Amino acid sequence: MPKMPFFSVIIPTYNRADLLKKTIDSVLEQEFSDFELIVINDGSTDHTKDVVDAFGDKRIRYFFQENGERGKARNRGSKEARGKYVFFLDSDDLIYPNHLQV
Repeated sequence: MPKMPFFSVIIPTYNRADLLKKTIDSVLEQEFSDFELIVINDGSTDHTKDVVDAFGDKRIRYFFQENGERGKARNRGSKEARGKYVFFLDSDDLIYPNHLQV
């Protein structure tokens, strides 16, 4: 059985493919690396999946669901989370490289 990550970073997103890359980059550049990144695509009609797939990082888990708004996407992310702690990050936000460390 694989080791459980310390953090599950959950990003719900809807039609923000053009902003999502920078958000994911800010997570992947963390100094503290014991995390998984869960992207919940809440029914986007843009190229969100392509943006996520382009990373090819095994820490990223991608899920698509029919549009149900941010709350439903966050709930889905919580259900999929494997980490000890959950951190929600909006798909148009960035975090400092020491965010999870601190």
